[in-house]
Amino acid sequence: MEKESTMTTEQKECFMQEAIKEAEKAAAIAEVPIGAVVVLNGEIIGRGHNLREHQQQAAAHAEMFAIQEACQKVGSWRLEGAQLFVTLEPCPMCSGAMLLSRVEEVYFGAHDPKGGTAGTLMNLLTDERFNHWAHVEGGILADICGQMLTDFFHMLREKKKQKKTSNPE
Repeated sequence: MEKESTMTTEQKECFMQEAIKEAEKAAAIAEVPIGAVVVLNGEIIGRGHNLREHQQQAAAHAEMFAIQEACQKVGSWRLEGAQLFVTLEPCPMCSGAMLLSRVEEVYFGAHDPKGGTAGTLMNLLTDERFNHWAHVEGGILADICGQMLTDFFHMLREKKKQKKTSNPE
């Protein structure tokens, strides 16, 4: 049973731009640039960006923060009718949190060939064996989202290379 999108192309791109702003916050503090927003009734009710390095917590993903803030805002763990926008295809943990919080629609930017569970490696979000599933759509502003990640990891490799050449062993 396929769920349909309730969003126009313009809305999808607008909310993905907000997720990109969150990803830029992560990049500004040397975190992997991934950002997420949760939307309900056309309003952003949760925001998040990666903080794994700063918090030294494996679960400090953008989606987890956005879901947590959204749940606090609505006063419930259920985010029925909500949409989640994230710049990178969700991992298994984040897809699980989306299912458990009853997010209705998930939109992501870049595909994640190494860990994506919204269609690339598997699709947890549309598996009808769960008691909840979501509409999933990837590739929203994918070039921008993907380029942010490419640039970030290129910069990391350059820094590592410079460190090696300035401190030869």
